[in-house]
Amino acid sequence: MSAATARNIAIVVGLALVVWLVPGGGTTAGIVEGLLGAAFMALIGLFGARLYSRYRAEIFGLGDQHRAMLYGAVAVLLVTLAASSLLFSTGPTTLIWLALIGACVWTLVLVWRHWREYAI
Repeated sequence: MSAATARNIAIVVGLALVVWLVPGGGTTAGIVEGLLGAAFMALIGLFGARLYSRYRAEIFGLGDQHRAMLYGAVAVLLVTLAASSLLFSTGPTTLIWLALIGACVWTLVLVWRHWREYAI
C-alpha cells in the first residue's frame, strides 16, 4: 500500500470518527450530504441544459412522436430516480422501479436508433 493510499484511508477514518464521536456530528454529516446532493443535482441539470442547447436541431429533427418519446422517457426517468428511496421499500415496488428504468432505457434506445437511421 502506498503512502498516498494510507493517507486517504486515514482521512476517511478520521472523518468517520469525528461524525461518530462529536455531538451533533450526525446532523452536520446530514447537512453536508444534503448540500453535496443538491450540488450534484444542479450539475446534472446544467449538463442536461448544455446537451439540449448543443443538440437542439437534432432533437427537433426527430419529429413529434420521437421527441415526445424522448421527453417522456427523460421525465419518467427523473421522477423514478427521485422516488428511488420510496420505491425500494418493498419487493413489488422494487420490481416496479426496475420496470420503469428498463422502459425508459428501452425508449431512449428506440429514439437513438431512429435518430441514427435518419442522421447518417
